[in-house]
Amino acid sequence: MHAAQDAIEPPAPGAPGSEPPTVREPTEPREPAEPKHDQGSPATRTPTGAETSTGPEQVGQQGAHLTTAQGARLRDTDHSLKAGARGPTLLQDHHLREKIMHFDHERIPERVVHARGAAAHGVFVGYGNAESVCRATFLGKDVKTPVFTRFSPVVGSRGSADAVRDTRGFATKFYTDEGVFDLVGNNIPVFFIQDAIKFPDVVHAAKPHPDREIPQAQSAHDTFWDFVGLHTEASHHVMWQMSDRGIPRSYRMMEGFGVHTFRLVDASGGTSLVKFHWKPRLGVHSLVWEEAQLVNGVDPDFHRRDLADAIESGAPPQWELGIQVFPDTPEQTFEGIDLLDPTKVVPEELAPVQPVGLMTLDANPTNYFAETEQVAFHPGHLVPGIDVTDDPLLQGRLFSYLDTQLTRLGGPNFAQIPINRPHAPVNDMLRDGWHQDAVHSGAAPYKPNSLDGGCPFFAGADVEALTEVAATVPEGHKVRESPASYADHFTQPRMFFRSLSPVEQEHTIRAYTFELGRCYEEAIKERYLGVLAEIDADLCAGVARGLGLDVPSRGPTGDVGVQRAQDMPPSPALSQVGQEWPVAGRVVGIVVDTDTDRGQVDAVRRRAIGDGLVPLVIAAHGGQVDGTSVQRTFATTRSVELDAVLLASCPPPAPDADPVGDAGAAPLDPRIAVLLQEAFRHAKPIGAWGAGSAALDAAGIPRSAPGVVVDENADTVTPEVLALLGRHRVWERLTGASAS
Repeated sequence: MHAAQDAIEPPAPGAPGSEPPTVREPTEPREPAEPKHDQGSPATRTPTGAETSTGPEQVGQQGAHLTTAQGARLRDTDHSLKAGARGPTLLQDHHLREKIMHFDHERIPERVVHARGAAAHGVFVGYGNAESVCRATFLGKDVKTPVFTRFSPVVGSRGSADAVRDTRGFATKFYTDEGVFDLVGNNIPVFFIQDAIKFPDVVHAAKPHPDREIPQAQSAHDTFWDFVGLHTEASHHVMWQMSDRGIPRSYRMMEGFGVHTFRLVDASGGTSLVKFHWKPRLGVHSLVWEEAQLVNGVDPDFHRRDLADAIESGAPPQWELGIQVFPDTPEQTFEGIDLLDPTKVVPEELAPVQPVGLMTLDANPTNYFAETEQVAFHPGHLVPGIDVTDDPLLQGRLFSYLDTQLTRLGGPNFAQIPINRPHAPVNDMLRDGWHQDAVHSGAAPYKPNSLDGGCPFFAGADVEALTEVAATVPEGHKVRESPASYADHFTQPRMFFRSLSPVEQEHTIRAYTFELGRCYEEAIKERYLGVLAEIDADLCAGVARGLGLDVPSRGPTGDVGVQRAQDMPPSPALSQVGQEWPVAGRVVGIVVDTDTDRGQVDAVRRRAIGDGLVPLVIAAHGGQVDGTSVQRTFATTRSVELDAVLLASCPPPAPDADPVGDAGAAPLDPRIAVLLQEAFRHAKPIGAWGAGSAALDAAGIPRSAPGVVVDENADTVTPEVLALLGRHRVWERLTGASAS
């Protein structure tokens, strides 16, 4: 590492290992390298939840020499055992057989939905103010609970891109002292369906077409819009997905929702109904559509990398867990909203979200497969004080998740995989089966028994235990139908759309236009225009104009009995525009050249690091430029990686620049010109000082445009640009934006 870089900052995030490699292959035997400083791993618990004295490094590979799976050291792994150098391979080669056998079985079935995940370890600290409604100990004041959180798009396969228009999973495993609690939600508070029996239908519709297996990780195709146009209870979720919420800027800048209504129980047995919310400290921000398209080509792992790099850079993301609390009445409604309908939200203006704790994700996984891929969530993993309700979608999920793990994780003992192990004592009577790691003692895994002295015993009245609330079950006949309160499919989508700022509404109209425009069948487009006509006339007209179709005078109501939309007051909490947020973890690109004032660049980097940002110096080549360490080159960066751009120079075309016309005579490298034009078009702050201001002119960027800061001194430019980052974008530059 260069001394100049040492004096200013730790290395830019992204180092593949904990130690820099040597040019030549190492030959001196040594123990395995330590994990990277940003990595965590599952707590070293036994299969039955007991703490051990084993350190995380002791559950990885051991020793300095290559061995078989049985621990026998090996001299060679490059050549099969053969009958002579040119002879056939011998069947007795156990090392070959073992190595190939294991390789052939490295993969397990990926999740049908949420296949592509990114995750991190962290800690949750309770505020203590939830004790009036919930007796769960992990919500107690200053109680620290280890957590593991997994984020994931829904539709795409494990190999799909990150920045697609989709719902995202937001699942958190709390390793509480009372057992594991899983809060398994999404970044959208509503769902496509009201009853779990429709889940296979919506997933089959959203997945690639069965004949060609395309399109991947997209809803812009006929089967999806065919389904949601006929199944109008999906309208609210579709509206959220077509809004900017459908393409988050980062997992760190994404809300989470429990989706369903849960029942909390206090110390005296009193109950309340609640909805869970995760509120990101960095605010809720999204990519614009062109930015997302570029991201998926330039860096398909954009969201994964962003989460890991932020943690490695010392900017751990944080979310407050909040609850909306409602009276537990027999009707289970609030302000006329059915709390058991998972396609409805309760506006925060009617029921404020009350923060009850803070989650900090501060360690990346040590091994993706062992942790992110094998973690198993289940909405039925509850602790005393938290219970489910009769939401028919939640009820079906309680059945489905266990069933899924049997296939994915090879049997019923998936809770014994290290990432899934409870941090509370386990004394069940479940025995044997695939991958049983516990060594159970005793003779009587049944109740009642006397051979084991009656053990295990039931929890008495003096011991906290998981108890289902004795809620009243509605009387009636067995029927396959929904309550009448579920029949309003359009009021809340209308409220959501009308709560958005003008620029967000314009983005939503364009999203519907693009997605429906990718459909082949005109009838499907016309049908969904009818659905939009039920929601909002301006929305429908905008989409129809983009599709070149007539605006329907009145849309179909879809299913028999579906109600017409009613007007609800807008909910300002649903808009992402108009507030200011912390800038920790934001990435700032600094363009330099050989004529750059190194002192000013070093000062800019110190200022950015001090504010918790990640500065990346961008130059024509790697290594150093006039003593300044370079993290990106013109050939290896694109605007989508950056949240703001600072110009310390106007670098001419480098030798590896693609010629664009007479490139040799151009005043600015064409790749930097494209970077600036994209950043400007995507409403990102841009600053320039000294010679850097000439780069603006060469790229056609107006110096007087909103969010463009120009001065002779970097000390003036930098703080203004960093302040603009708090609003996420320079919204005034975007079509339809107000000055908010």
